[in-house]
Amino acid sequence: MANNVPVKSDQHKNLKVASQRSLEHVSDQHIAPINALEFAQAATSYPIILVKEPESSNYRSVVMLGLEAGENLYYSKAKWDAIYVPQSVSLVPFSLGLDPEKEKTLTTCIDLDSPFVGEDKDNALFDADGKETDFFKSAQESLGRLYESEVMTDKFIKELEANDLLLELELSITYNNNQNKKLVGLFGINEKKLTELSDEKVIDFHKRGLFIPIHAMLGSAAQINRLAQLRNQSNSKQKVSGIRFTPVTAEAKK
Repeated sequence: MANNVPVKSDQHKNLKVASQRSLEHVSDQHIAPINALEFAQAATSYPIILVKEPESSNYRSVVMLGLEAGENLYYSKAKWDAIYVPQSVSLVPFSLGLDPEKEKTLTTCIDLDSPFVGEDKDNALFDADGKETDFFKSAQESLGRLYESEVMTDKFIKELEANDLLLELELSITYNNNQNKKLVGLFGINEKKLTELSDEKVIDFHKRGLFIPIHAMLGSAAQINRLAQLRNQSNSKQKVSGIRFTPVTAEAKK
């Protein structure tokens, strides 16, 4: 469990962060948040889907890292088996959180329990005068860009909802022992509804760049085959013999 606290110069003046940081903290994470600006790069390695937040009816965009909870097929032997790493993963031990001293204000937080954090590490957050170092400023700027990207992603998803472009999916998996499994609660782009958009709406989407993340999502579905391949290359006894996304029918929802 992460111990994320707001960074304060008086409390963390001696705190430092390691230069070399592994991705072991997500070794048992089967999905990871992704923002729309990352879709084009992420689509070359991961399936990109939407999932509903359990506490609300809001959607969030994620990349699939495994075929079951607790499984990350991209992390093996302390290495990440993909060139692109999602920003939400690579920015650890930093994150954004609410500032308890300022109502409704986000601030930079750090995980005090992270193995990459301590007074004996490489990169100081503050200098001898208590001023922020270039290293810490860079981390804050990255978090700021990530937040702006997440806001834009929320607007993008609302556009998909407003134009009825979301399609509920299930992932059907067949194993070599003839067992079948289905992953539900997944959402993608409704290609049929996409082709039915009015000319006016197509021009509007094109001018606002919305087709870039849309087509990235659609193309990323093929990466589910890579997940199956990674699963079969792992030590798992259950090998995948077939895998595919299928739309959830109205009858199946009843």
